[in-house]
Amino acid sequence: MNNPEEMRRETDSLGSLEIPAAAYYGINVMRARANFPISRRILHPRLVEAYCHIKKAAASVNCEAGRLAPEKAAAIMRAADEVLAGKLRDQFVVDVFQAGAGTSTNMNVNEVLCNRALEFLGFGKGDYHELHPNDHLNMSQSTNDTFPTAMHLAAVAVLAEFYPAAEQLAAEFIRLGRRFASQIKSGRTHLQDAVPVTLGGEFKAYGDSLKASLKHIKRTAADLLTLAIGGSATGTGMNTYLDYAEKMVTELSKATGKSLLKSRNLMQAMQSQAPVSRTSGALRDFAGELGRIANDLRLLASGPTTGLAEIMLPPVQAGSSIMPGKVNPSIAEMVNMVSFHVIGNDTCINRAAGAGQLELNVMMPIMAENLLESIEILTAACTQFRTLCVEGIEVNQTRCRNYAEGSLGLVTALAPVIGYARAADLAKQALKEGRTIIEVIRSAKLIADEELEKILDLKN
Repeated sequence: MNNPEEMRRETDSLGSLEIPAAAYYGINVMRARANFPISRRILHPRLVEAYCHIKKAAASVNCEAGRLAPEKAAAIMRAADEVLAGKLRDQFVVDVFQAGAGTSTNMNVNEVLCNRALEFLGFGKGDYHELHPNDHLNMSQSTNDTFPTAMHLAAVAVLAEFYPAAEQLAAEFIRLGRRFASQIKSGRTHLQDAVPVTLGGEFKAYGDSLKASLKHIKRTAADLLTLAIGGSATGTGMNTYLDYAEKMVTELSKATGKSLLKSRNLMQAMQSQAPVSRTSGALRDFAGELGRIANDLRLLASGPTTGLAEIMLPPVQAGSSIMPGKVNPSIAEMVNMVSFHVIGNDTCINRAAGAGQLELNVMMPIMAENLLESIEILTAACTQFRTLCVEGIEVNQTRCRNYAEGSLGLVTALAPVIGYARAADLAKQALKEGRTIIEVIRSAKLIADEELEKILDLKN
């Protein structure tokens, strides 16, 4: 490591450090790696991509304004394009748990793009007198405005993959709702017998619940299209110039294919990360619905001999290392765990959003990591849940019918005829004697058989 051929030396305001000669990152990243060896998590690739879009747009806009030489702008843009194409990804090594606000993240991107651009210009890594991570890569920018902008852009990009996965899952439940529309079963409230329902009705309700939650996410996430870019330090716009923010938004809209907007109040966009928190909250609500539905499927499939066993879930793996033949609802269990994790992520984001002080919320790095992770795991969970579980659900028609006919909830249909109190007594009698409601009523001869069959017809 001390061989000068393998190392290069860089200097900052704190002193100098040796950097691996092959590394595209520089002294800022070296200090961050020494300061924050906290987790196994490094910068999210979507956050890196969003930052590259910002750096590329800034190079173009600054060149157009005559602030950045064309050859330097071209080299920066070419370096950004390489990273966007998937190259140099191993050079983004800063830990998620880092100094507040994401300065280490911003400088990791600045240094990597700068050193790659230097090579395009015919210079060596670290020749910052020719092209500098701060002076040129960070021109007209600050971590204060670039990080929240990157966070929004990354979330919007990942949400674009989540939406179809969630929509397809909801559509599959609705399809099963049509398929099982005539399958009568016992309803249950408080996990006790209730009036009969159809399995199709239950499944359509699941699909509609997911659609409603997804609609809420889309409505809430629309706020992410408003960007803080151009605010520079503390939202003042320092070291930018007239129309810079508007031009940046135009460039980023072209790059992402999204209709982006400049924040009306750039200082407010530095202070408040409520759009991220609100989006996370909507994702939390979706996760809650998804987990609830997974729980229901586990209950409906419980058994196969000692549970409800009204439906059968597709077997995907052996369920036990000791009990032969056991098959568990593994996919639904995974969905539950994802749901809990998203809820935990949201708690962190909510606390972090409320921890902003004065002109800046410095907790943005963990907010970005948790938001992007929540979206990604929900996307994967929706896909696996649909393809490996929901699509293959089958119904145990005999079990459903028997439960429906034996349900104490049937007595509800008799209440208007014989009164609530008498109906309750009959329900108690049926339970005590182990007979069905129909059997008890017939033996009591309270209602003529023809009328009884009409009242208690399950389809009606």
